[in-house]
Amino acid sequence: MSLTDADLSFVRDLPLTQQAIAFARERHGEQRRDADGAPFLVHPLEVAALLERSGYPDHVVASAVLHDVLEDTNVERGELKRRFGPEVCHLVDAVSDDVSIEDEEARKADARERVRAADRDAAAVFAADKISKVRELRMLLANGKIEPVRAETKLRRYRLALDMLEDVIPGSRLVEILRFELESLESLPPSAGDQPD
Repeated sequence: MSLTDADLSFVRDLPLTQQAIAFARERHGEQRRDADGAPFLVHPLEVAALLERSGYPDHVVASAVLHDVLEDTNVERGELKRRFGPEVCHLVDAVSDDVSIEDEEARKADARERVRAADRDAAAVFAADKISKVRELRMLLANGKIEPVRAETKLRRYRLALDMLEDVIPGSRLVEILRFELESLESLPPSAGDQPD
């Protein structure tokens, strides 16, 4: 990937986030997004940019960059804590699925409840992640890369996440963006093949 931190205007004054990007780039390696084949790092960077543009501090933005490393790479909590400190580790841990829970619905419900019990920063990272995921779902639908039943399952989970977030961080800009993304996807869904070649 040719992307450098200097290419990302939102990280210029965020040294911890810059370190997190280098670490996430290394750990996510060649992983790709299902929706468009882009490097996986695009997703955590979008989440981080949403948080930075919403006024969150460096450690929260860095947590957004790292929010999938416990789930999707071989990074362990101890390493994350040593490299980025307890605040970042706490936030990443709070928004990460507990992979020991086999049932997917139970795992997603557990994640929502852990975010509810955490703090406002964890809720903000979770909200920004869901905004990015709803946008990705739109691409999957437009590209015909997801079955309608699976898409509806994801939408139902995102609605549950929105309900929880409205309780935890009411009036948040991120909650309002998530609501818009969900409403627009439901009201104006793409048809398979809507994406230009």
